[in-house]
Amino acid sequence: MKTFIEKLETRVAITDSLLCVGLDPHPQDLPEDTAQAAQDFSLRLIEACADVASAFKPNIAFFERYGAEGWIALKKVIQSIPKDIPVILDAKRGDIASSAQAYASAAFDALLVDAITANPYLGSDALQPFYENPAHGVFVLCKTSNPAAREIQDLQVLGHSGQPAPLYQKVALLAQSWNNNNNIGLVVGATYPQDLKRIRELVPSMWLLIPGVGAQGGDLESALHNGLREDGSGVLINVSRSISRSAHPRQTAQALAEQIRSIRQQFRSISIAKSPSPIASSALQDLADQLFDSGCVKFGQFTLKSGLISPIYIDLRRLISYPRLLNQAAAAYLPLLSHCTFHRLAALPYAALPIAAAISLLGDYPWIYPRREVKEYGTKAEIEGEFHPGETVVLIDDLATTGGSKFEALDKLSSVGLKVKDVVVLIDRQSGAAEALAEKGIQLHGVFTLNQLIDYWESNAKISPEMAESVRQFIRHTTTG
Repeated sequence: MKTFIEKLETRVAITDSLLCVGLDPHPQDLPEDTAQAAQDFSLRLIEACADVASAFKPNIAFFERYGAEGWIALKKVIQSIPKDIPVILDAKRGDIASSAQAYASAAFDALLVDAITANPYLGSDALQPFYENPAHGVFVLCKTSNPAAREIQDLQVLGHSGQPAPLYQKVALLAQSWNNNNNIGLVVGATYPQDLKRIRELVPSMWLLIPGVGAQGGDLESALHNGLREDGSGVLINVSRSISRSAHPRQTAQALAEQIRSIRQQFRSISIAKSPSPIASSALQDLADQLFDSGCVKFGQFTLKSGLISPIYIDLRRLISYPRLLNQAAAAYLPLLSHCTFHRLAALPYAALPIAAAISLLGDYPWIYPRREVKEYGTKAEIEGEFHPGETVVLIDDLATTGGSKFEALDKLSSVGLKVKDVVVLIDRQSGAAEALAEKGIQLHGVFTLNQLIDYWESNAKISPEMAESVRQFIRHTTTG
C-alpha cells in the first residue's frame, strides 16, 4: 500500500496540478436545504474537476448539519471520488487520545478518506491516532486563514532559539518533530503571506495545505511564491467557493490549475536565476569533486541503520586514507567556525575525531571528545581532553541526519557543565537535524547540504539525472537517515 504522501505526490505528478478542490455545500448555494442537495452539489463538482484536481477536500460540517442523512451523503460523495485522487476530510478534529482514536477510525475506517485536518491544541497524543499509519495523513492547523487567527496563533511563547516567538511557529516545529512517518502537513492560510513565508523557512520539506485563496482574499501568486518548496512543489492550494459559485466550474478549475502551473514555472526560473552555481567557491567545488572521486559518497541501494533503503551512502570515515582530502575538508570548516563563539571543539566519535584533529591543527583550536563508553579503569573519564565547566564548545561531526547522535553527545557535555550553541558538519543530509537542534536553541552549520552536492554532481555529469532525482525524492520522503 502506498503511503499518503506517495499517493499525493503521484497524483500531483500525473496532473501537474497543485489544486485541491474544496467540497463545501453552503446552504445558500443549494436549490433546497437537504442532504440530497448537498450530495448532488458535491458530485457535480467532482465530475467537473476530477481531471485537474490533485485532491478533494470535503468539509464535514456541511454534511453533519443534516444528521444521519448527511453522513450517508458524505460517504457517497467520498466513494464517488476516483481512487487515485487523495481525499482530505476537513474536520479539524482535536480531542483527548481515546476520542481522537475514535475520530481517526471514523475518518479512515468508516469514511475511507486518505487524510484529515486536525487541531494541535491538545498535543501530540491527541494527534498520534491520525498519523501513526503512514497510509493516512494529517494536516495540522498552524496559521489559519480567518481574521481572528492572530488572537491565539500569534501569542508569544518561548521559541526554538530561546527567544519569544509566535505560537504558530512553535506548532510548525513541533509538527516537524512528530513527522517520523512523513505524513504530517500544515494548514497555513494564504491570507497571511509573511507568516506563510516564515513557516516555509522553518519547515522546508513539509506539505502545506493553503486555504484562503479567492473568496477569503488570499493572493494565489503570493501564496505560491511564499509556500512552495525549493523543488517547486509541497503545497496544495485549496479553492472552494471561487469554483463552486462560478458560472462554469470546470473552466474555472482548469484556469486555476493552469495559473498555478504558470506561477510554479516562474518560481523555478527565479530559483535557478538566484543561484546559478549553488557551490560557487572553486575550493568547495574541488572538495565536492574529491569526495565523489575518493568513494566517500556512493550510489546504489544501501540499507541504513534505520532499516531504510537509500540510493546514496556517505562514508566520511574514508577521509583518513586521503590526507590531502582530510586537510581540505578540515579547512572548509574554518569559515563556519569563525562565526561561532566557543572555547574549544567537541568531536563526536568516531568519524569526526580525525576531522576535529585536522581542524585543531589548522585553526589552533583545543578540542575534546565525549566517549561512547565510559572507561572502567584509570580516570574513568566520560570526556577526554582538558576543559572547564561553564565553557562553551562547538560540536564537530561529519554528517547531520536526524540529530539523534548529537543529542546523546549534548547530554554528556551538559552533564559536566559545558554549553553548546552550535553544531558544524561537513554534510547536512536535510533529514530534520536542523529543525530538531533549533528546537533546543542550537544552530546547525553545514559546509554542504546534500541537495547542493547532488545538484553539483548532476551538473558535472558525475551522476545521471535519474540518480539525482532518486536521491532528491529520498530526501523529500524521509526524515530519518
